Amino acid sequence: MTIRVKICGLTRPEHVAAAAEAGARYLGFVFFPKSPRHLTVAAARDLAVLGPPGVAKVALVVNADDATLEAILRDVPIDMLQLHGAETPARVTEIRARFGLPVMKAVGVVEAADLDALPAYEAVADQILVDAKPPKGAALPGGNGLAFDWRLIAGRSWDRPWMLAGGLTAQNVAEAVRLTGAQQVDVSSGVETAPGVKDVALIRDFVAAARA
Repeated sequence: MTIRVKICGLTRPEHVAAAAEAGARYLGFVFFPKSPRHLTVAAARDLAVLGPPGVAKVALVVNADDATLEAILRDVPIDMLQLHGAETPARVTEIRARFGLPVMKAVGVVEAADLDALPAYEAVADQILVDAKPPKGAALPGGNGLAFDWRLIAGRSWDRPWMLAGGLTAQNVAEAVRLTGAQQVDVSSGVETAPGVKDVALIRDFVAAARA
């Protein structure tokens, strides 16, 4: 089984190239002004066009309105929308219908009760991202370098494709996959030397470790 890797929060051409060359299957671009990985539409367009065919370009948005989504999709060749805010199942349905793209919904987990939200989103999203819930008061909904207790989802399976995120690094991704059975993993801060600063070697190491 080949693990599918998403490198999220890409901001530089050399890191897009490194992710694609290493074998990542998803390239993530962040549209959230509070994030150190935030991109303008113009910058995202210039990066997305560098992604080779067959590698999905993902737009990460947080509680985005229709006008924001329209502005992104008008100029950036995006294959999937990642909703990383407090979007309701109804909003997921609305976005999917309006924009005609696959939608991945992030669900934050810190305890078993958080998993109760998953079925409602699984019914309406194309994919689920199971991520570590941010601490109270955190500025960012993800990309905080935090992991959750992977044993909470050990042996769980969902009808939709799902992706594991939160605190993953080249050092722990193999163990995370072993414990959870994840077939897809998402990394952002785990391949950075500072918030928002990706590293080519760390990207290569992560993809190799995930797919080993």
